[in-house]
Amino acid sequence: MVDIGSKPVSRRRAVAVATVHMAAETAQRLRELPKGDALATARIAGVMAAKRTAELVPLCHPLPLTAIDVRAEVGEGRVEIEAAVETTAQTGVEMEALVAASVAALTVYDMAKAIDKGMEIASVRLVSKEKESA
Repeated sequence: MVDIGSKPVSRRRAVAVATVHMAAETAQRLRELPKGDALATARIAGVMAAKRTAELVPLCHPLPLTAIDVRAEVGEGRVEIEAAVETTAQTGVEMEALVAASVAALTVYDMAKAIDKGMEIASVRLVSKEKESA
């Protein structure tokens, strides 16, 4: 792991987005799938994943997360998931945001795969990161 011991503590925030493409019919049914509400489940999965990032990604520092917000917006034939993560620490939360968005997208995929074999997780990307003095 990188030594962050001499870095000052600062408030940090990162936002990541993941997109899942699917049939328009699938997008309309995400709240009433055989496994349940995919959007609610994906939000919970994303929060849980952000909290466990250091266990999933080697050499990633465990961080005290102060806020996690995972949202899913349904569009025509797609779901866009946004994960925003915050901490006050010596290193950023980009990985936590990316892991949250990724796992939320995987959860949507898992829950809808029985009715849509053509789904695709098209992208996972960091859209912003901020750092303020604490």
